[in-house]
Amino acid sequence: MDKKRVTVHNEGAARILIVDDDANSRLLLKTYLTAENYHVSTARSGEEALSFWKAHHFDLIILDVKLPGIDGYEVCRTVKGEDKGVFTPIVMATALRGNDSRIAGVESGADDFIGKPYNRVELTTRIKSLLRIRKLHRKLEEKVSELEAAREKLSKLAVTDGLTGLYNYRAFRHQLRLEVSRARRFHLPLSLLMIDIDHFKRYNDRFGHPVGDKLLRQFSRLIQGNLRDVDCSARYGGEEFVVILPGTDKQSAGKVAEKLRMLIEQAPFQGASQLPGKSVTISIGVAAFPDDGREEEQLIRLADTALYNAKNGGRNQWLFA
Repeated sequence: MDKKRVTVHNEGAARILIVDDDANSRLLLKTYLTAENYHVSTARSGEEALSFWKAHHFDLIILDVKLPGIDGYEVCRTVKGEDKGVFTPIVMATALRGNDSRIAGVESGADDFIGKPYNRVELTTRIKSLLRIRKLHRKLEEKVSELEAAREKLSKLAVTDGLTGLYNYRAFRHQLRLEVSRARRFHLPLSLLMIDIDHFKRYNDRFGHPVGDKLLRQFSRLIQGNLRDVDCSARYGGEEFVVILPGTDKQSAGKVAEKLRMLIEQAPFQGASQLPGKSVTISIGVAAFPDDGREEEQLIRLADTALYNAKNGGRNQWLFA
């Protein structure tokens, strides 16, 4: 009897599981397949086959129909039912004549059939063909995964500002529309912050656009890292940014605005000591739903007006609408 059930050949060769309760059949198949440089494992029952299959990776299974305990059809159904997203070819072997066994095999998920006694040329030819199909199937899966990753990347790019990684203007408008609708439906407060980096043009002119871009990225990380997960930060355009604060009333929004103002004023931006006030500062306009307005356009306009007043009033401050 074939006591040693695993034969190891060259690394990278296909791994094949032979399932047959007849020792002579197992030995014959093993002899044929090891001669083709395949890795070969053998099982004597359906239960043993499923245990092997769950514990190891196989590229192909040769499965006898008649097995003690769980028969070949049930083994095939189990493998095909649980092998989601992976194509493992199953060749069902039978000495039975007629179409009934083939029909039952097809219904259980078998990919090919071979009759007993085995014809070596027919056996090896069918195995090579199925392994080629498996290889093509895996390449197709890889391409599908690549396409899905590319689609996700494009979806992210469609709503993300390329420089800062925050939401872009289009995504901001979409999110604000959703949050205003939710606030109106559930009678919840909502606040909007309009933020502008003070003297940014002067900073750009003095240090150059690459350094200015670095400041924008650092600024964005600071803002995003000091907000709640439910909040939404976005680049409105240039050096202007917006923050949506769901469930936040006007007074609480003022506290958030002051927190962000102090955070930026104290941050160690490159060249900040050469700016007016010796630091990078921001001006913020705050508008709230429903206190100041109940429509998104109205909130944007009021927050922008408050921002304008904050800048005209000396910068490095926040004002309510």
